Amino acid sequence: MNLNLKGKCALVCGSSQGMGKAIALQLAQQGANIVLFARNKDSLEKVKQELDTNQGQHHDILIADFSNAEQVKNILGNYLTSGVVIEILINNTGGPAPGPANSALSDDFLSAFNQHLICNHEMMKLLLHGMKQSNYGRIINVISTSVKQPLIGLGVSNTIRGAVASWAKTLANELGQFNITVNNVLPGATNTLRLDAIIKNKAAKKGLSIEDMATEEKSIIPMQRFGEPEEFADAVGFLASPAAGYITGINLPVDGGRTSCL
Repeated sequence: MNLNLKGKCALVCGSSQGMGKAIALQLAQQGANIVLFARNKDSLEKVKQELDTNQGQHHDILIADFSNAEQVKNILGNYLTSGVVIEILINNTGGPAPGPANSALSDDFLSAFNQHLICNHEMMKLLLHGMKQSNYGRIINVISTSVKQPLIGLGVSNTIRGAVASWAKTLANELGQFNITVNNVLPGATNTLRLDAIIKNKAAKKGLSIEDMATEEKSIIPMQRFGEPEEFADAVGFLASPAAGYITGINLPVDGGRTSCL
């Protein structure tokens, strides 16, 4: 199985912590040059120091706030003027605030749409020419199992994640002829700061301790535990590799079996 990414360059968004960081570490281990992209420079510098360089990899960082799609577009566009070709795009950014859809403001949906779909779209357009020239492209979106089964209390997130999934499937149909695959990887309950916040919020609403809330959440997962970011990154590393060259347009849950639908 060919998992080697030596000579390839991967742009990993939201890579200062959590799943984004784990993905960057994994792709670097596979030989890729990594461009870390997030808003916290100090955190990115620390992650950069952890990235594997044993295969001669070169790593960079880019700084932007993904709540500002125009800023993301300009920062990446300026970086590409140096002649760098990025074949692997990992779209990943923090999810919208929890809450029911019926009480969400219109601005909540618009903000999330810009942060997720519009940022993804603008970066894809900037990288598409290089992917076509390289005859190799991987666009991988970190979204949510809610695209298969909406999650209670995440109204805005469910809506926007669904839009990203449809965008990705459409792109997969359009770009397959150029050896560019487009896939979504769907994290379940994974040990990250985002999960900590969700459990804390649910515990407060139910009047439970954080420990009891976590136990309740684990009980609905067939594997009876939360996932680790590294396990999620393994799935992304496979889809980014030559070994996954005939896999496109899919939604891959990495959730310990929690999603109950097919």
